[in-house]
Amino acid sequence: MSKIKAIVLLSFVLFATSNCSFWNRSVQEVMNDPFNTANTPPPEYVKRHVQMAPLQMPRNIIVCRSKQCAPVNLSMSKEYIYNSLVQLMQNNNNQKALICAADTGTRNCYSNFISLPITVGITPAYMFVDSVKISDVHVSKGARSIKLMLNYNVTYNGQTPDCAPDKTLLFVKNTDNIVMEDEGYQCKMTTIGTTTVKTLFLIDYIDMDYGFIGGYYSIGLSGPAYGGGSGYMMIRLAKKALPLKENLPVAPKKHPSQVEIDAANHMAHPVSNAMPANQNTGGVQIFPINRKK
Repeated sequence: MSKIKAIVLLSFVLFATSNCSFWNRSVQEVMNDPFNTANTPPPEYVKRHVQMAPLQMPRNIIVCRSKQCAPVNLSMSKEYIYNSLVQLMQNNNNQKALICAADTGTRNCYSNFISLPITVGITPAYMFVDSVKISDVHVSKGARSIKLMLNYNVTYNGQTPDCAPDKTLLFVKNTDNIVMEDEGYQCKMTTIGTTTVKTLFLIDYIDMDYGFIGGYYSIGLSGPAYGGGSGYMMIRLAKKALPLKENLPVAPKKHPSQVEIDAANHMAHPVSNAMPANQNTGGVQIFPINRKK
């Protein structure tokens, strides 16, 4: 019996020293099949220091307006893009926008969410984001930036963590660089500690007619839950950019009063109290002065 215990203990030590992934497996998995490593998480899952996922830079930025689309650097200025984004965001303040993963060429959504692999504690999982609510819009005076307060709808493995609002800065550096980045918002994904989620979004497509914003994203997590991913996504805003107010009030037509009508008639047909026509006045109309007796 003691020999069997010694063999089991020796096997345990050999597995632990020869394969680091052994420690990432549950006790039940080891007891069922100690030689099976198919369910062992890959090394990137257990890397604690996770950086932002690689981000692809957009080649050009397309803006659509009046049912026509064109590259920004050919027909628009950075001031026009900034003003359009301000109008678009202000129209959608306190509104929920939908998020989907899309194809970079056609910009068609192929899923109703974006997903990225993460690790919660020691458990591999997937994080999903399918919508975001714009809670506040603040325009910075004298700068080409828009301060936003966003609330992302985050889920993982069927659970919805409690996440704080995200302070985001949307700025137009030039016609080739429109960026939306945040300070990192906190999510309670585990019982111990909070996880910081940081998002970077490089915009390459803006549709003013239908309220679409597309671009390359990169999301990274740090803390008890960690991981990250990147890709291309589309944001579908609830309202379009133009116009700010679709139904402008029309001022009622004002009818002239009797006093205004009499004054107009008097100006058109003045009463002449001039001197007789046979008196030469040099074309000057002379009015008599009534003297008091």
